[in-house]
This record gives sequence, structure tokens and C-alpha cells, in this order.
Amino acid sequence: MRILTISSLYPNNKDPKHGIFIETRLRNLVSDFPDIKPTVIAPVPWFPFSSAKFGEYAKYAGVVEQETRNGIEVHHPKYLVIPKVGMYLTPLFMSWSISRTIKKLNSRHSSSGLGWNPQSIPFDLIDGHYFFPDGVAIAKVAQKFNIPFTCTARGTDINLVPQYPKALTMIKKVFEKSAHMMTVCQALKDEMITLGANKEKVTTLRNGVDLNLFSLSTESQQQALKSELNISNENKLIMSVGWLIERKGHYLIIDAIKSINNVTLAIAGDGPDKKSLQEQVKLLGLENRVIFLGALPQPQLNKWFKAAHITVLASSREGWANVLLESMASGTPVVATKVWGTPEVVASPEAGILVERTAESIKEGINLLLQDLPSRHATRKYAEKFDWHSTSKGQYEIFKRIAFKRIISTK
Repeated sequence: MRILTISSLYPNNKDPKHGIFIETRLRNLVSDFPDIKPTVIAPVPWFPFSSAKFGEYAKYAGVVEQETRNGIEVHHPKYLVIPKVGMYLTPLFMSWSISRTIKKLNSRHSSSGLGWNPQSIPFDLIDGHYFFPDGVAIAKVAQKFNIPFTCTARGTDINLVPQYPKALTMIKKVFEKSAHMMTVCQALKDEMITLGANKEKVTTLRNGVDLNLFSLSTESQQQALKSELNISNENKLIMSVGWLIERKGHYLIIDAIKSINNVTLAIAGDGPDKKSLQEQVKLLGLENRVIFLGALPQPQLNKWFKAAHITVLASSREGWANVLLESMASGTPVVATKVWGTPEVVASPEAGILVERTAESIKEGINLLLQDLPSRHATRKYAEKFDWHSTSKGQYEIFKRIAFKRIISTK
């Protein structure tokens, strides 16, 4: 089965952590079902300048046109992004870049060598991710090349973007044209149905966690790691992980720990709010108790999780927060805001505690959990229920059904 995975949320040579959950899902699918033959198109914004003064946009200048990641061929066509005013043009620009790449791939695969032939497209279906702008672009491409497509909802594409009426209209067209749709949590499926999606076309397939990459530490190993990371043995280590933006709520966690004695907060991530968060820490006199780690590769993140007592996630919106399971797989329970799919992840005392999205509620949750921490082994056992195989099996069945239907229709 030849699938074409399309997503702008996919790792690349300049940002190997970007959208790692999509790559991980695809890797596990191929591992469990070797008859899947994937190709990836992961478009990136076009930007000509690599100087650091251009911030996040600068990294796009160095993204290669093609690479191989984990044995999978990945293409990175560039598309135009017009900041602020170009939101509704982005799907069009993205579809053009994807179409050009498909034509090149078709020409390469065509036995005639005559270039683009819509009857010999070398893919059985498109595996799309994120409904806007990606899903809108994918729907255009799928129609042009007559390839059935699926789209997976990830979070803000369903719980935030549809607040814009024009975007919602475009997303509804994706609902109509897709062969099937998936969500990473039940809460997103429910919202899609509320927005007009046919419930028979939506399946919930939650993300799993890499139980080999995120390994468990015992209580004694935890203490040794704290010493290695220069965390005082007297202090409890709290982790906050995610993009440094308002939606992730790091500022609430900083506020929450100011009146909790003997804790150190380590914040892992980069983003536009870094300076304001550092100023908040200075204003509160917490310079000796808050550490900014920057963005960490997953093995290093596992090391910090293994040293930590609690991970706190204070998001206002989440689909399925992988960071929660990664923390639990390391043996570290969580305090998390009860939003969208998070209650589906944190559904047992061994997993942690759900709280309201206020600094006071987060503080209470931290204190409660610190007073009665589950064993690290018990938290790990909870995470082990979330392997990838059931997700891969669900995907495979959906893809097989779509590919078979296409074969029948072309006979």
C-alpha cells in the first residue's frame, strides 16, 4: 500500500523535533505493517534569510529540499507565507508547492518517462494531518490528482481555528471531501461533529508513547540524576515543557510555585515569550528557583523527566498532549489543566491530578500531588497502556479500506 503523508508539522534537518509525533506515528505504522510504503511531503514556508535576527523564520532558509529520515523519503517544498494578512491564501500556496512535488514524483515513477500522467500517480491514498491550512491544501491536491485522502485533527485546527468563520467554511469542505478523518482524542471528534462532520467518517486514534525512548527511573536513580543536573537534593524538581507561548501557560506555573517552598522549576522549550517569562521570574525574585533549558532533544528530555517529581502542563487548549505520556513513561506523574483531550490522558491517580487553569489551582494541585506521590513504577505502568500498536492497527484498517475501494472503482 503506497501512502503519501502530507503535513507541514513534520521534522526536518533544521528542526528535528518539529511535529515529531507525526513522524513517530508513521514509523510505528510502517514497523507494524511492512506492506505500507510511505513517502512524505512536508512543506515549509519559504524564507530567504538565515540570520538569527529573523527569529523562527530564519530556520526555514536552511531546510533541505529532500532528505531521508528513519528510512523514509521526505520532501520539503517551499510555499509562500504572508505574515498576518495571508492566512486564507496559505492553503492555496501550500497546495501549489505540494502539487509540484507530486508531479516530480509521478514523473520519476512513470514507466513512460513522459512526465505527469494523472492515471499513473504512484500513491493509493494521502495521509494528511492538521485541518488548516494543511487539510484545505490537501483537499485541493487530492481532487486535482484524483487520490482519496484522510486528515487527522491534532488540536488547535479544530478547537481554535474554526472560531474564524471563513476558516470554518474551508474546513467544512475538507470534512465533505475526505475519505475518512481521524482525531487524537474523543473531545476533538465530538467538536468536529458539532461543527458538521459526519460522525461515521471520524475515528478516534489516540497517540501512543515510545516506551523505549522514554524509560523509567527508580527513586534512587532519580536522586542521582538530580545531583548530576545540579538540582538541590532538598528541592523537588518540577518540569514544564512546551512552546513558550501564552497558550502553554508557563507563566501560570511560575506564579504557582512562588509560594511553594523547596521546589525548582525547569522550563523546557523555546518561543516568542521567553523574554517576558524571564522578566516575570526576575520580578518575582525566583532566579535561583527557575531554570530555562531551551528546546531539548527527546533523550535529554527523558533525562530531566527521570529526575523530576512532577510535570505540570497548564495549557488552555490541547488535543492529545504527548508530553504527558512521555513524563509518565519516565515515572513522573503530572498536574494538568482539564482541557479538551487531557482528561482522557490523565484518567487515574497513578497518572496525576487535573486542575483548573489558574495559578492558585495549579499550586493546590502541585501541593496535593507532592504530599502523596504515586510510586514511579505505578506511573510507568499506567503509561504502558498507551503503546502505538492499537493506533497503527486502526490506521491500517482505515487505509486498507480506502485503498481497496479505490481499486474497485477504477476497474
